[in-house]
Amino acid sequence: MAIYSSPLKIGNLEVHSRVLQSPLSGVTDLVFRRLVRRFAPDSMLYTEMVNATEISQLQELPQLMVIGDKEQPISMQLFDCRPDFMAVAAEKAVKEGAMTIDINMGCPVNKITKKGGGSSLLRQPEIAEQIVREVVGAVSVPVTVKTRLGWNAQEINIIDFARRLQDAGAQMLTLHARTREQGYHGPADWQWIKRVKEVLSIPVIANGDIVSVEAAINCLEFTRADGVMCSRGTLGYPYLVGEIDYYLKTGKKLPKPTSIDLLSLAKEHLQGLWLYKGQRGIWQARKHLAWYCQNFTGAAVWRDRFSRIESLAEGCDLIDRAIAQLNLENENIYR
Repeated sequence: MAIYSSPLKIGNLEVHSRVLQSPLSGVTDLVFRRLVRRFAPDSMLYTEMVNATEISQLQELPQLMVIGDKEQPISMQLFDCRPDFMAVAAEKAVKEGAMTIDINMGCPVNKITKKGGGSSLLRQPEIAEQIVREVVGAVSVPVTVKTRLGWNAQEINIIDFARRLQDAGAQMLTLHARTREQGYHGPADWQWIKRVKEVLSIPVIANGDIVSVEAAINCLEFTRADGVMCSRGTLGYPYLVGEIDYYLKTGKKLPKPTSIDLLSLAKEHLQGLWLYKGQRGIWQARKHLAWYCQNFTGAAVWRDRFSRIESLAEGCDLIDRAIAQLNLENENIYR
């Protein structure tokens, strides 16, 4: 595994980590990214997915395009089916500080695919190829693509599709090893990542079921991919990217955070969302607090309470009470 302690080369860019944080709509905002960055100082992070058409129509760029201080290395992910709009959006993203432009060709959500974006491009390889060419021609930073195996089990076309993207100028491919039809269900089929890695010369990043250090190691050993991208495994657990990166660089595992550690981080996350987004941040924090609340006595009850908070004070009070309960239980154990 020694190769995985060396930098990841994406075109002319060197990233000193082979573990990446996936772009996640409604999750990987500035607040979440700062938490991931604390534990993974070298990893490539991604903004939430940005609609290229909307950018072209707005006078002021949306909040999800804001890149904060000390966020590098960071990439901005764009989606659309219009090559010209994608090129314009990519130029704006680079001006905002994006070190790479990532093109989403894998989102399975209907509202995206019905407009020709996301994984619908797997059925339109000529347009996908044209998008890559125009974006590559518009920016000086590396252009990468995140995609899936195919539309469904009967239409797995990733080998030809990946070759087309590489020929068009893509300088890295992240492969979520599920079809569009699968969404996020069923096991990721890593054998396809292995096959794609064998036919491409650009870096191939494995995505799908990377939920632990052990899963990342197993995936890399099986696929020989150039790195891994963490997605849903980081929900309520911003430590994951850093844990995997630390192991790949040192061969050692970091100690796991306790439930109290997780709840303390949840409180910080809640406070950050309030400061950054106001009341909208409180509503968004509900799902995050529920994700943090795992694997301890009474967690289900606390998750239900967290999912209904209306204010910062209420959320902080609930978290403090949950922590107090855990501390009391720990005291009783050691008496």
